[in-house]
Amino acid sequence: MKRLKLFFLTTEITPFANATSLADFSAKVPLFIQKKDHDIRIMHPKYGFISERKFILREVIRLREIPFVFDGIDQMTSAKSAFIPRTRVQVYFLEHLEWFKPLTTLVYKSKNGRILKDNDIRYSFYGNASLATLPHLFWCPDIIICNGWQTSMVPIIYNQLYREQKFYKGIKTVQVIHSLDECSVFSRKAYEVSGVKIPANIKGNSINTFEVSSYFSDHIIVFNSPGNNLADKLLKLNGVKANKEKLTIIDLDSIESPDFSAIANEMEIVLKKLSG
Repeated sequence: MKRLKLFFLTTEITPFANATSLADFSAKVPLFIQKKDHDIRIMHPKYGFISERKFILREVIRLREIPFVFDGIDQMTSAKSAFIPRTRVQVYFLEHLEWFKPLTTLVYKSKNGRILKDNDIRYSFYGNASLATLPHLFWCPDIIICNGWQTSMVPIIYNQLYREQKFYKGIKTVQVIHSLDECSVFSRKAYEVSGVKIPANIKGNSINTFEVSSYFSDHIIVFNSPGNNLADKLLKLNGVKANKEKLTIIDLDSIESPDFSAIANEMEIVLKKLSG
């Protein structure tokens, strides 16, 4: 059996950051995938409320300075390393004083509960920085797993900015869709600052990020849950409908306590098939 190298992008993991159900998913599914003898590594923003002492975040010399370009300006980020507690699943915490450190435990919202208006730009930055980190890890994944709207810009960024570079050639991207709500709507500016061009058939300044991602990801995994047929809702988007052959639909048995082992099994089937 081929041992896959998987770069798992997420913006929440229990116990580091827990704002939505993505946190438990990101803590459990990578562990079950790792138990299948795959090399899975996680990239996560280093929010200011994540305690370096409590979770034993360690400095990695080669990750002290990671240069890349964002909004036409030379940028610098860094990353530290830790493990999900009581596991050997490695997490890299991407640092940035402006974009990540000031956030509260609500992550995507202000203290008054309102959704932050710059979420799309923030996670555009995160996508660019995550991809720029890979050569500094001296590790090239077979597949990048992009969780939710937060990492949905990675497929287009990879395809237009990184794909033809020698180090990055041959990487596949999988968009995992957990929900569809107002956070999924990005401004056109979020794409412009990343230096990418969205398909000409997608008009307007408010853009559903999954519609764009559907054109550039190699595969799409959608989670339906009891009472919420997410796939049907997504297929009403022209971009998703045009790329429906990429879809794999996984039906969750529960919203509160899904069977993460079963989810990992189904995801592994998709990932192995995609890797050839």
